Amino acid sequence: MCKINPRVDFAFKKLFGSEENKDLLISLINAIVSEQEQVVEVELKNPYNLADYRAGKMSILDIKAKAKNGHWFNVEMQISEDYNFDKRAIYYWAKLVTEQLSEGMMFKKLKKTISINILDFNFIPDTKEVHNCYKIINIATGKDDKLHDIFELHYIELKKFTKRQDQITSGLDRWSTFLTKAHKLDKNDMPKELASDQAIVKAISAVDRMFDEEERLVYEIRMQSLADVESKITSAEEKGLEQQGRQQCISLVTRLLRQKFGLQLELDQSLTQLQALSVDKLKDLTEAIFELNDVSDLTKWLKINVGYQLKRDK
Repeated sequence: MCKINPRVDFAFKKLFGSEENKDLLISLINAIVSEQEQVVEVELKNPYNLADYRAGKMSILDIKAKAKNGHWFNVEMQISEDYNFDKRAIYYWAKLVTEQLSEGMMFKKLKKTISINILDFNFIPDTKEVHNCYKIINIATGKDDKLHDIFELHYIELKKFTKRQDQITSGLDRWSTFLTKAHKLDKNDMPKELASDQAIVKAISAVDRMFDEEERLVYEIRMQSLADVESKITSAEEKGLEQQGRQQCISLVTRLLRQKFGLQLELDQSLTQLQALSVDKLKDLTEAIFELNDVSDLTKWLKINVGYQLKRDK
């Protein structure tokens, strides 16, 4: 069973971006693009090179390749949630387009550029489709008239891949299975749906023996970095929910107090102190409101509890 997670961008880059594994990249591309875009040979424009990581060039781990027919491909694996990834994907697509032109070249020499983005999180709303492809179409006709055929953008959302083993039929099914279940796959005991695909067999065999000691250390550091990011996101979400809950409590308490005491200057002054209360104290106040006779009682209650809260926070 695979001990290396091929969805980690560093591992993905070496597996699909190395000269000795160009056949795997070709298989992956052909599993995603249309029959008209199938490739038989690619030239890696930024092949995997450990020296790049020694030099600190770890920020971008995409794979750039040029097909024999002149079409360009940008393939990227994104494991961490990034809800601005659409803008990033278009930026890198555009960057690859401009890289094709050297000074003095004509625009007519620009070739079709296809961006393939494999995401380990749900990104496109309102669809259960694992694979979504975007092109430039004519809005009036709703058709692709090939006038702007230089653009093509693919998203593969692995979290949406839920097919059972007996439902695997396509190349994309097989690669999605490999990427999501590599830790369960054994090269000596492979399901027949995968064993018939030589590229998948090679990938399973290669993934665990492709790192030397230094590369495995880089991989583990990358894994820890991704785990740290995930932890920070989770903490931020929890804090966001807590803050949202506080604001809802404050709104509720404010509404109840205005209903009971009306619009009074003294009440407005008291309401500003609600921000200092915890959610638990705000809940206590919603119960205490019914025992308050006037704003002066509220002022006394707040003086005691806000003082207690401030002292506790210190």
